[in-house]
Amino acid sequence: MIKKEMIAMLLAGGQGSRLGVLTAKVAKPAVAFGGKYRIIDFPLSNCINSGIDTVGVLTQYQPLRLNTHIGIGIPWDLDRNIGGVSILPPYEKSSNSEWYTGTANAIYQNLDYMETFNPDYVLILSGDHIYKMDYEVMLDFHKENHADVTIAAMPVPLEEASRFGIVITDDDNRITEFEEKPEHPRSNLASMGIYIFSWPVLKDALLKLSDQPGCDFGKHIIPYCHQNDKRLFAYEYNGYWKDVGTLSSYWEANMELIDIIPEFNLYEEFWKIYTNSDIIPPQYISDQSVIERSIIGDGAEIYGEVRNCVISSGVTIGKGTVVRDSIIMKDVTIGEHCVVDKAIIAENVTVGDNVTMGIGSEAPNCLRPDIYNSGLVTIGENSVIPSGVQIGKNTAISGVTMKEDYENGVLESGGALVKAGDRS
Repeated sequence: MIKKEMIAMLLAGGQGSRLGVLTAKVAKPAVAFGGKYRIIDFPLSNCINSGIDTVGVLTQYQPLRLNTHIGIGIPWDLDRNIGGVSILPPYEKSSNSEWYTGTANAIYQNLDYMETFNPDYVLILSGDHIYKMDYEVMLDFHKENHADVTIAAMPVPLEEASRFGIVITDDDNRITEFEEKPEHPRSNLASMGIYIFSWPVLKDALLKLSDQPGCDFGKHIIPYCHQNDKRLFAYEYNGYWKDVGTLSSYWEANMELIDIIPEFNLYEEFWKIYTNSDIIPPQYISDQSVIERSIIGDGAEIYGEVRNCVISSGVTIGKGTVVRDSIIMKDVTIGEHCVVDKAIIAENVTVGDNVTMGIGSEAPNCLRPDIYNSGLVTIGENSVIPSGVQIGKNTAISGVTMKEDYENGVLESGGALVKAGDRS
């Protein structure tokens, strides 16, 4: 029988609706990050760097690009006969067929997969955070404390604590209380959504709560273990960790990569971030171009000015164009004599000539002010922006737009243009 000490279950089914048009056609963990990566590369690389060679990736929403990206796991050295990486979508069962309805329900539906490896421990991860963590050190902590459940936790500002599951611990790091998103938090130690369970404890909790609608770790499994006197411990983490769940946090995390001394360093030799890279030609920088403090991907062609930007592979920036403080994803073409300020442009977008983005003063977005804010211009993938238009701040555009869609050639700040269908 196969025996693995610890296997990882990576939850990658989320839509990431707070990323607006960026995740209209792609799961959040498959969104590009840092010029050449996708968000899921970070937890996957953490696994292989921590010596974990068996990873189940649970997918659900728009999984195609995620599945293609992961493939058989070669870039992460996870192409193995025993273990390796397995994509685990919801599937038809003889009695009933159901979508994953909560984080724990998704794990419950894959009990058979976990049983195959007869693990001592199961590591539960989210596929949508940017960080580096050695899970082996966390496992050592789990063993030393004879813990049943270990929750990775980190200090957050008290005013933000109500957004998280909050743990209250004693002097030995044992969790005495756990509150999911409390209105008046009594501690600032927040759960990172990273758990190590001793396998019998996890299995028991999943089976006992299998009928719970929308069964979730924070709301159901952790409180159940706590009520049943299991040994719960908090493993305190003090490194860089970013939930890139909103457009502004996604933009900030990318911009932090180009700091002179980045807080999150992609260039460390001993903790590499692996990804599935296309084989593409090198970048081309013309003699008229100016580049300042930016990441430029392979196969990019730069004929204009780029300042403080993260530019992915295959991007073309035309002559006389200035791009500032922006994230430009794969295979975007920006025409000549454009000005792009503080924009997030998703993959395969075409921008005509003489387009200005980020004009005027801020106004709340007419569709979703809670999503499109912070002065950003957000453009969904496969969109087309015609020549000669002006686009304000806190705006969202998705689809193939024509000149007549822009009143007097302008999309005012706070406006949105979301058109059905896209070019194939």
